[in-house]
Amino acid sequence: MSDLIGTWRLVATRAWDDDDNELPVPYGPIPRGVVAFDDNQRMMCVLVDGRQDLPAAAGADTAREYASYTGQYTFADNVLTTSCDCSSDSARVGTDQVRQVRFAGDRLILRPPVRRKNTGVNEHRELEWEKLA
Repeated sequence: MSDLIGTWRLVATRAWDDDDNELPVPYGPIPRGVVAFDDNQRMMCVLVDGRQDLPAAAGADTAREYASYTGQYTFADNVLTTSCDCSSDSARVGTDQVRQVRFAGDRLILRPPVRRKNTGVNEHRELEWEKLA
């Protein structure tokens, strides 16, 4: 667990479908985010599309992707489980947010569960973080 504790900055994201075809990157081409894990097993995370303005091609009613949540966490067997008690998405509150975890050198890689998009495509995601403190 000591490898996890600290503050991490989002440096890259990627997404792909079941056939390993690349999908649009989560949180846009300039992803921004911070996640912090303390030694009292409390975490908080904020993720956002870092673009100041969405390009006109994205459509006028396209919102910047944003997510935040916090809660008590456990970390065992490369699985991070956060009991969410506060979130920008009210549907997450009271749920367990489960992420697969791996370390690649000094980077933390988090993989949320596969999610089914409204197009019927299964989206796999990875978020890559570097430790700040």
